[in-house]
Amino acid sequence: MPTGFLEEIENALDIREFTGFPSGTIWIRPSDSSRVEDPRDHEGTVAPNPSQLSAMTRLFSSGVFREMALKGRSPLFTRLLGLTKVRERCASNATVGDAFDSAFAALKTTGLRDEYVYRAALTHKVLMGTHSLKTACMLNEFRAGACKADLAILNGTATVYEIKSERDSLSRLANQVDNYKKVFAKVYVIASETHVRGVLQTVPADVGVMCLSRRYRITTVREADDRPDRICTATVFESLRSAEACAILKDLGVAIPDVPNTLLHTEMRECFRRLKSEEVHIAMVKTLKHTRDLAPLSELVHQLPPSLHAAALSIQVRRSDHGRLIEAVRAPLGDAMAWV
Repeated sequence: MPTGFLEEIENALDIREFTGFPSGTIWIRPSDSSRVEDPRDHEGTVAPNPSQLSAMTRLFSSGVFREMALKGRSPLFTRLLGLTKVRERCASNATVGDAFDSAFAALKTTGLRDEYVYRAALTHKVLMGTHSLKTACMLNEFRAGACKADLAILNGTATVYEIKSERDSLSRLANQVDNYKKVFAKVYVIASETHVRGVLQTVPADVGVMCLSRRYRITTVREADDRPDRICTATVFESLRSAEACAILKDLGVAIPDVPNTLLHTEMRECFRRLKSEEVHIAMVKTLKHTRDLAPLSELVHQLPPSLHAAALSIQVRRSDHGRLIEAVRAPLGDAMAWV
């Protein structure tokens, strides 16, 4: 890749005006990648220290989310919150949901952001921004060859997003991309500003590159090619549930092999292997949008604070537990401090 092109990308992503910085501004100099960071956050208060950031990150874990859904309260939430300064930033009449939003507001622009911040950005700005829960489907930790995809969105095509946050390395990226191409028509890597250059040097030109800026904005550095013709139909089969594979074969007019159960997997895999890539891709998108439909979660999502939307769409809880989860999030923060 030409050096001049990479310099243009660096300039577009990293250079800020050198006067009038708001508090909390971080910039990277293209020449030496040195970073200068204001120790205050965007509200002018002292930014969280590493241990506080770690506790705030764990607030969005599956453990806290499922505990609230199962019990209507979460002692783990209370213990973690006590390790942060979030409560001090909230109003006297704040709810648990307000505390989640306050913690996320700090996490999304401060320190070494984790995967959840990127997942939330894709959820709001792509799934619920460009698309909707009624027209698109989101897959989490979906098997693709020898890897698991962080997040995929199915609409008119199948698009996978590999997250490379500030905490990640790029050592496995080339292998991950190779595996994703076997299942998804479009492959994107969404990375931190500090990783963009490395990503561009690592992945081929048909892979898209996106950047989540320090200001929590997604920019597309390079568009991904839409290539359903390159998927491996046998690999797609291995990614599916048995019922989904059967539905795809029926949709394509292929009879389910009439063999003993011990041989069915091998025979169905052979059926997929003989099919055309583009036909399997179309049928896969159609089938998964039905079997992994997110529309039933729409009511729950809209009753939770924005910071928990990504959790609601990626952490499975029973429908019968939704009411307890909503009540817990709406509880006064002062009452929640007694959950321990």
